[in-house]
Amino acid sequence: MTLLQNKIPPATHRGIEEGVLERAAGKRNRRTYLALLIPGLLGLLVSFVFPLAYMIRMSFNKGAPDGVIIETFTLETYIQPLTDPYYWRVTLDTFQMGVTVGVLCVLVSYPVALFLARSTSKYRGLLIAVAIAPLLTSAVVRTYGWMVILGTNGLVNSSLEGMGLITEPLKLTNNMTGVTIGLVEIFMPYAILAMISGFGRLNRQLEEAAGSLGASKFKVFTRVTLPLSLPGLLTAFLLVFVLAISTFITPRLLGGGSVQVLATEIYDQTTGLLNWPFAAALSVILLVLFGVIIAVYQRLTKKIGG
Repeated sequence: MTLLQNKIPPATHRGIEEGVLERAAGKRNRRTYLALLIPGLLGLLVSFVFPLAYMIRMSFNKGAPDGVIIETFTLETYIQPLTDPYYWRVTLDTFQMGVTVGVLCVLVSYPVALFLARSTSKYRGLLIAVAIAPLLTSAVVRTYGWMVILGTNGLVNSSLEGMGLITEPLKLTNNMTGVTIGLVEIFMPYAILAMISGFGRLNRQLEEAAGSLGASKFKVFTRVTLPLSLPGLLTAFLLVFVLAISTFITPRLLGGGSVQVLATEIYDQTTGLLNWPFAAALSVILLVLFGVIIAVYQRLTKKIGG
């Protein structure tokens, strides 16, 4: 053995030792990473996986008229919303609301996010803080504010009547229009943050190169800036869509009971009718909507990246 070791060149011997040390360090790092992951995984298991599994199991139970939960395994709670036209309309309204709010929020927030992402001012941090400052105020408070602004005698109708543009107040509350306006304002800070973080591919040098080749500012924007910012736009839309279709406060308050979406219907089933299995089934349907949008988002991001 000693004779064999003597025949191995010193450089090779050092390389073998370094390889052994690297493998040992890699094992120690993996154990360290696993130890750091365990608390988070346990927290995720307790706060998300277990409640989700319980909700899915609850959706196969049966709810009695007096609020008693009958433990069984039935598809009745899924058959009703899938065969009742009312719940199809509620699901469709929820989806349309999410898409509309997501698109409008992205359109309104894009110029602000693009300006903040490109700003080199020393006040850039302050400007970003101002843009996301509405998050410091509760969504309930902002919704009540919109109820006052959009009301029959609110700021919007009073201003339009004062300018002689309308003769009678516009109906901007207790309908989907008011809900959409409120949600767009409430979720704008989320869209701005998502876009700023997703604008990493933007490069001024590419825009300058396109301009030096004779492209107009409009062509530079449509051919260079907009395509490079698409990942940020898609991320912002996904975030706003998920938040919009799962929100409850704004549709309940600004909708005035006339706007029914899945979140409000789930609330009514749990607190009013005490039909927890049916509410759980509606929650699973809402979760499926999440999954569909996420699948479309992943396909689009792969297509853009490829």
